[in-house]
Amino acid sequence: MRIDDEIQSSNFEDNYHKVSINIAYTAGWLSNFFKCHFDKYNITQQQFNILRILRGQYPKPATINLLKERMVDKMSDASRIVDRLIQKELVSRCTNNKDRRAVDIRISELGLQTLAKMDDEFKPGEVLKHNLSEEDASTLSDLLDKLRG
Repeated sequence: MRIDDEIQSSNFEDNYHKVSINIAYTAGWLSNFFKCHFDKYNITQQQFNILRILRGQYPKPATINLLKERMVDKMSDASRIVDRLIQKELVSRCTNNKDRRAVDIRISELGLQTLAKMDDEFKPGEVLKHNLSEEDASTLSDLLDKLRG
């Protein structure tokens, strides 16, 4: 559906204004789509992001700084998110052997199992396949990269 219809307005200053509204609206739309899948596992999108980063690092640990660098939402408080994941027993924290001031974060077996269940249940890109071809998705990704330029 066109952004004009979705927000019931066509009062845009120009196409740059229109595309910025469309990007923000679409980000919210995707976030809401993912939220129902995350709610089932009692995790947030930011927690999911950290779990995926840690799984990619596995079996090596990650530091809070590495998590911050690689997170999709750069404004997230990675330390607080990790604390919540520790409470849920999805990750563990231990002191770094080389630097006692640093803390290593590792995904737990329960964290790996949770992600495996989620992988079986849904793929984040699947929602896009209904409306975009592979070529469209590549073009859109390239345009978004260009936008952040």
